[in-house]
Amino acid sequence: MASGLESAKLDLIFQSRPDIVKGIRQAADSPARIKLFNDIAGFVYDQLNGSQNEEPAQKRRRVDNEPSRNGQASNGEAASSDVAREDVLLEIKDISVSIPQRKKFDLCFTAGHLYARLPGTNTPAPGIIFPWRSIEYAFFLPVPEKSQVQHNYVLLPQNSYFPSQPAAATPVDPLVFTIPATAPKPGSIGGRNANAASAVSDTYSDLFHWAINKCLQAGGKQVQIVAADPSKFHSVLRQPHRPKEQALHVRAFRGSKDGFLFFLENGIVWGFKKPLMFLPLDKIAAISYTNVLQRTFNMVVEIFTGGGVDEEGVEETEEIEFAMLDQEDYNGINENYVARHQLQDRSLADQRKAKQELIENSKGRKGAGDGGQDANGDASNDGMTELQRARQEAEQQLQDEEDEDEEDYDPGSEGDSEGSGTSDDDDDDDDDAAGDEEDEAEDDE
Repeated sequence: MASGLESAKLDLIFQSRPDIVKGIRQAADSPARIKLFNDIAGFVYDQLNGSQNEEPAQKRRRVDNEPSRNGQASNGEAASSDVAREDVLLEIKDISVSIPQRKKFDLCFTAGHLYARLPGTNTPAPGIIFPWRSIEYAFFLPVPEKSQVQHNYVLLPQNSYFPSQPAAATPVDPLVFTIPATAPKPGSIGGRNANAASAVSDTYSDLFHWAINKCLQAGGKQVQIVAADPSKFHSVLRQPHRPKEQALHVRAFRGSKDGFLFFLENGIVWGFKKPLMFLPLDKIAAISYTNVLQRTFNMVVEIFTGGGVDEEGVEETEEIEFAMLDQEDYNGINENYVARHQLQDRSLADQRKAKQELIENSKGRKGAGDGGQDANGDASNDGMTELQRARQEAEQQLQDEEDEDEEDYDPGSEGDSEGSGTSDDDDDDDDDAAGDEEDEAEDDE
């Protein structure tokens, strides 16, 4: 009897309360009750959509805000209904999603979209609908600091990952979900291609790699899933939870938020908190280092903004700073990543080398920072990295300042000090005079 219910509206209105929807379906045992429930659903639906345009933006319901992040209509229901009518090729249940929403969803693959829906529902969750044609990058990255091996799939649609976006671009959220290193649970795979998927379901990663690649290729996207490769980059620090495994991340801060950097073959990912960031290699102008301390340093990534050129004809750039990286990871970052990808190292650039310039000036070789040359124009060949050299120079500067303080310090009284200084000068003058007389006597002979 419940088949006459307007299930799409009920699922949408009560998306966070599937128990209510279940109760309505059980109670809809007569035409009169079905009509009553449909009238209620229609009224609430109209109220939500009719009043939201009049309310202040900060008071609008989250169910309206989330879809707009992914470029859908302001209310999102029409797009959700269209996607819900697409044939579900594959459904994988009980997947932990962390972005855009932190919740367990069923992930559904259609020919045109990847979307999430709440368990027991048949409509896409607002804000978690991704057209395959919009996906620009895909990553498969280990989840740090977990006792059990887990991986995140990161799918980045257009306008979801780069910190500098065109003014006209509408920001959207990426999709990040987590899988364990196990096989899918029995009964967790559905859809028209469930039988074909079972052949590649030894692990969750096998299943998702197969499904994502298949849908991307069918949609005409030449996007490959990029994984962190320990042979190309890994941290030298041991993981406390799994010390026998190499860590493929470096802990870093963006402002007050802590996260993890992944140095990949096509760029740098910082995650896994909002706003997740990806810096493609072809958008990186330079990588440099600041705030070099005994245990940590900061890494500054200068990126091309794509906003035109400045007055001097140089393409505009923006700096993204990651703080508190462990100094033990410097060599791996600088040698195995920056040098290997031929990224320009600007650690001695004018805007970030004030201390180094003071040291160089005091040593009479101000130009050393420009080309790695000493005062005679010879290339520096001390075998030290830029980070080690910056540390040494900073320590040397402190030592020079201490020496200057010691030279200025006068333990005696003012009168004694002046007398002592005058006496020394007079002795020097007498010695010089005596030397001149001896030279004149030799000339006379």
